[in-house]
Amino acid sequence: MMSLSMNRRTLAMLAVLIPLVALFIYVVLRSGPLTPIPVTVTGVETRSITPALFGIGTVEARYTYKIGPTVAGRVKRVDVQVGDRVRSGQLLGEMDPVDFDDRIASLGAALKRSEAAALTVKAQIQEAAARKTYADAQASRYEQLLQTRLVSEEMAGARKQERDAAAAGVAAARAGLDAANQASASLRADRDALITQRANLRLIAPVNGLVTARNADPGTTVIAGQPVVEVIDPTSLWINVRFDQLRVSGLSAGLPVYIVLRSRDGRELGGRVLRLEPLADAVTEETLAKVVFDALPEPLPPIGELAEVTVALSALPAVPVVPNASLQRVNGRMGVWLIRNNTLCFAPVKVGATDLDGHVQIIDGIQAGERVVAYSRHALTARSRIQVVEHLTGVLP
Repeated sequence: MMSLSMNRRTLAMLAVLIPLVALFIYVVLRSGPLTPIPVTVTGVETRSITPALFGIGTVEARYTYKIGPTVAGRVKRVDVQVGDRVRSGQLLGEMDPVDFDDRIASLGAALKRSEAAALTVKAQIQEAAARKTYADAQASRYEQLLQTRLVSEEMAGARKQERDAAAAGVAAARAGLDAANQASASLRADRDALITQRANLRLIAPVNGLVTARNADPGTTVIAGQPVVEVIDPTSLWINVRFDQLRVSGLSAGLPVYIVLRSRDGRELGGRVLRLEPLADAVTEETLAKVVFDALPEPLPPIGELAEVTVALSALPAVPVVPNASLQRVNGRMGVWLIRNNTLCFAPVKVGATDLDGHVQIIDGIQAGERVVAYSRHALTARSRIQVVEHLTGVLP
């Protein structure tokens, strides 16, 4: 009787435990560590890709003109504001001349006095020349009279002395004229220098441009060379772009580019690579390039605005390619997860160029036609169980 009661109890326990064990096994296989990992699969195909470079740059002006005085002084007025368009030769402002006008007038008066003194010396030269001519004639006549013994040697000698004195007077007058001319030249140079300095107090636009900075207001004292107004040539806008040095193979001047300015809502603008800079950034390991617009956008972008630049390189020969998402790094090696005979295995590969569509060249490691894992819900291992699905929720195709 007791044995029959124990058998019933055992059967009852088994009736409870077997469904629980089955449920546990089901849960482990469906949602536990043994659950198959959902993956999407793609085939390795042979195709040609067109690699492209992507870089971020800033809008800059090739020519910037910093306009200021050549001597220290106080700003008298500034006639333009930031954002104004100016013409070549337009007056932008003026420095306070202080005593420049008085000094120019003083030197002008001194120059006139010097020129008048020169005229006086010229008259003296003419008078001295006339005396010399008369003294020469007298000396010659007395020499003839001395030969005929009509005059004494003392009288003839006196006439020679008068001739020599007249010649010395002419030489002295000419020396005085040279000194007067040199004084006039010195005064004229000083006056012209002051006039030039006075003209430099007028701040003139050197080109047709755009005012980008106004660094001083009227009444401000500035030093020599300090810019009061900054003007750029708006036709010289370009973009200073940075590219990763690992990807710049094939980059050269003249290649077409697509420019997207942050302020243009994603609209693409055409351009080209003007030149590669000879100096790279050793800290960020980037190569610098200058990119110009095919046509300047209107309105002009602000200086310093960020721009996204895409450079299209030449198409490469057809080789096996895989999506960039399929590349994984396992134990320090780059490779892909292959599905061979429904078995998951890791294949190290050697990669080549990439394009902006996410395709990567495979130089060595796998062949065209093989199936590789593109996306997986979790990290894979060689022992992972997988379930191939069309699409993973929350993962871009």
